[in-house]
Amino acid sequence: MISIDAQHEELRNRLYEIRLEHRDLDDAIAALAEMPHKNDLLLKRLKKRKLMLKDEITRLEDEMIPDLDA
Repeated sequence: MISIDAQHEELRNRLYEIRLEHRDLDDAIAALAEMPHKNDLLLKRLKKRKLMLKDEITRLEDEMIPDLDA
């Protein structure tokens, strides 16, 4: 069985990785949006991925908050 500290460390690491990817996507989207002949389909896919990552970040942050009902 994994200890609670190990679980929190795992969550923190995953959260860090997702935030990095989210930030990288933000940069990629901004660069792509500035191009005169941008690929709209790629831009849409990147934005969708970024939104999915944001939802995952929110879920992980909520999971890290201790359950006060316990």
